[in-house]
Amino acid sequence: MSTTVDPRRKEKVNRYKPPQNQGQSGSGANEDLTPDYMNILGMIFSMCGLMMKLKWCAWFALYCSSISFASSRVSDDAKQVLSSFMLSVSAVVMSYLQNPTPMTPPWAAVI
Repeated sequence: MSTTVDPRRKEKVNRYKPPQNQGQSGSGANEDLTPDYMNILGMIFSMCGLMMKLKWCAWFALYCSSISFASSRVSDDAKQVLSSFMLSVSAVVMSYLQNPTPMTPPWAAVI
């Protein structure tokens, strides 16, 4: 007969407790808002690219929208993120359909 002694000490077990929100209401104080900010920036720059025909705005909108799309969570609204991404793609396409010449940076404009 083999009697084994259980080496675990039940009095030393610490159960996991999720951190409490300290005075914060809503979803939490440590929530990452980068996808939301990039989503808004992407929409603003894509509208500027479409309205003012600025190619660099359209490219920056595509950059912001792809960051927002890549860092969005599963619980986020997929329609809003996808519509922002498609708006920025359409801004790039429309800016090159209206003027197919290569983009010049704003600081290198010929006077």
